[in-house]
Amino acid sequence: MSKIPKLESLSTDDKIAQLFIMGFQGNDCSADSDIARTIREDKPGGVILFNQDMVNNKPVHNIESPEQVRSLTSTLKNYSDTPLFIGIDQEGGVVNRLKPAYGFPETRSHKALGALDSAEETQKEGAHISSILKEMGINLNFAPCVDVAIHPQGSIIARKERSFGDTAEHVIKHAEAYIKGHQKNEVITCCKHFPGHGSAEGDTHAGFVDVTESWEPQELEPYRYFIQHDMCPMIMSAHIFNKNFDDTLPSTLSRNVLTDLLRNELKFEGVIISDDMQMRAISDHYSLKESLEMGLHAGLDMFCFGNNLLDTPIKVKEAKKAILELLDEEKVSIKRIDESVQRILELKGRYL
Repeated sequence: MSKIPKLESLSTDDKIAQLFIMGFQGNDCSADSDIARTIREDKPGGVILFNQDMVNNKPVHNIESPEQVRSLTSTLKNYSDTPLFIGIDQEGGVVNRLKPAYGFPETRSHKALGALDSAEETQKEGAHISSILKEMGINLNFAPCVDVAIHPQGSIIARKERSFGDTAEHVIKHAEAYIKGHQKNEVITCCKHFPGHGSAEGDTHAGFVDVTESWEPQELEPYRYFIQHDMCPMIMSAHIFNKNFDDTLPSTLSRNVLTDLLRNELKFEGVIISDDMQMRAISDHYSLKESLEMGLHAGLDMFCFGNNLLDTPIKVKEAKKAILELLDEEKVSIKRIDESVQRILELKGRYL
């Protein structure tokens, strides 16, 4: 089993690589495959798995069967000198990569659990989902979604059954139970989408979404609660635009949101990861180098590139090169990189 390295033992290249969680095409993980070479040579912080190939419109992508996924994750981990995050969006219900069609058990959505309104059942479901992930070698679930469904009829989150309910109190009750279920199986959870996506009618996969008028302060309460109770090792940023916090930048790229609000006011000390940087709310407006510079300045620790939305994939080498240029240009400091890498290594040390 790989050991967690000390920050000072890593080269600048290897530090930068830890900032990335990458998606990859297909499920070939043989020694000469692209993903095998990427992990061995470029050493990303982790990978994210998808069931459907959205780029080529194919029903099978990284996931084909339980046996195949178990073999895939085991092989990927063996290629890496530093323990890998193996991440997935396995909320349950609609957002469910490990589907029954591939031989996996049924799961229930956040909406279904919230409607049932039994914390005991929600905790059982969290344990059920995380037991599947653990058996598959997946150590990071990008869940729960703690968005409050402020406007249930219009919210994109609510329409896809991704919210536990329409009040912060209800969301906290069930998200806490869901997280406790994951803790039983030592699977990392990630609360999302900060500072609140529950009122948004539009989808940031498709483009710009403004929640300035619909957002409510109660959307921060789940984050406040889970930070105070040390139940939130990772938080994912939203690509939404919210003038309540920033007049010019989406939350993922906003220092007002990620540093002033999340770090300084709410006192979050864990890992802040972006939602997929290839969603059009970001990729249509900012180049790779711009988004990396702005994200680091805002306070992001990790960048997710799912490589499952755009025709041209982002390579770890390409992203590393951009950050090395930013270091050379003194637009980003090595101290800033070190801060993020230290958080990433500490989280890996707790769970992997």
